[in-house]
Formats: sequence, C-alpha cells, structure tokens
Amino acid sequence: MSFPKIGNMAPAFTLKNQDEEKVSLKDFKGEKNVVLYFYPKAMTPGCTTQACGIRDYKKKFANADTVVLGVSPDEPKRLVRFIEKQKLNFDLLSDPDHKIMDKYGVWGLKKFMGKEYMGVMRTTFIIGKDGRLKYVMDKVKTKSHHDDVLDWIKENL
Repeated sequence: MSFPKIGNMAPAFTLKNQDEEKVSLKDFKGEKNVVLYFYPKAMTPGCTTQACGIRDYKKKFANADTVVLGVSPDEPKRLVRFIEKQKLNFDLLSDPDHKIMDKYGVWGLKKFMGKEYMGVMRTTFIIGKDGRLKYVMDKVKTKSHHDDVLDWIKENL
C-alpha cells in the first residue's frame, strides 16, 4: 500500500460519525481545509493524547478555516463513549471495514512486541479547500500532533 499522491484529488469518502450521521469529504470542498487523521483505537493512551490535543486546539483550527476528522476502525458506539469521556468537540468517523484506510494506504502490517498483525498506521493527511491532498504526515508524535499540524497549515495554506 502507498499513500495517495500529494497534489492529486484526495480520495473521496463517506463514513458514519459517532452519531451515525454520514460525513463526506465533499461536504467541506470550497469551504474548509480538512485534517484527516487515522488512529488505531479509541480510548487507548496514545489515541487519547492525540485527540485531546486536537480538542484543545478547536478554535485555532477553526481560525485557520480547518476541520479535523479522526478515523478509526471503531464502531460508532465506541466513538460516542470516547467523545463523552474525553469531552471531544470534533467528529470521529467509523471505518470498521477499513475501506477508506485502504484508499489512503494506512491499513497494513504492523509489529508490536515481536508479533505481526494488520492494523492502522497512525497517519495524518491535510487536504486543501480545493479537495487536493497537500501534505502527508506519517511520522506522528501524539503529544505534539495538534501543534505540528497547525504549524504546517499556517505556513503552507
């Protein structure tokens, strides 16, 4: 698997959010930049750190005409619990069949403690208002993710 090419149109998607409402990339075209970040599992330590950073920067992202969407294989019910527990203020999308993860090249073989398994590669895609892929962040640091993404947007979009 490889990532979509920077400069090309970002792969289209429609996924259910935590409220089981459909969210599509086309909903934001011409209006907002989109930060689409893929994470392995709701309510795990790294994913919680990453999500809370985004939560705390909601206004800063809004001031940069940017919406943030998190995507995981979790079902909407689990996403609701994650949002309620961490007081998250942005949409989390459910991709249990990893169809969109496959399109973005983030579903693949992982290794942990000597074991190999298929899972989500923590990766962030920044998509411009024109729907084109602007940047791929594949070396994500959960503690500084929100700063790293916002800095890139401010410097480049």
